Amino acid sequence: MARSALATRLRPGPAAPSRATRTPSRSRTADKLADFDNEAFVSALNSTRVARGLNWKDVAHESGVSASTLTRMAQGKRPDVDGLAALLAWSGLTSAPFVRSRSPSEPEEPLAKVLTYFRRDPRLSKESAAMMEDLVKAAYERLVKER
Repeated sequence: MARSALATRLRPGPAAPSRATRTPSRSRTADKLADFDNEAFVSALNSTRVARGLNWKDVAHESGVSASTLTRMAQGKRPDVDGLAALLAWSGLTSAPFVRSRSPSEPEEPLAKVLTYFRRDPRLSKESAAMMEDLVKAAYERLVKER
């Protein structure tokens, strides 16, 4: 019997426990503060697709997300974080309208909001953005304490 290339690269070891034998942890939905509304997101993507006169294969090509990911999303599965980011960028949508909070919403932290601008600035390297974040965090924390 021939072994596949993948099978020969894997080291033998204990098998992962099946879902039925795993020790249950917290419920996947009981303690979450928010859920992602995948159905609404797919609907919004479809509206964008139709408005641009594209088919789903075109969406996959332009966004860099696989066609199978789009199919799984249409079947109710959620995209991974990189797929979500790519589709948000492609469509021009933001994630906020698709996040359903289970608790009263807290106001956005000003520091968190400001720091995202440094990470998104194409003129800054990752190192420069991190340096700016450190400077702003230090100044902000000091000024908040002085208040």
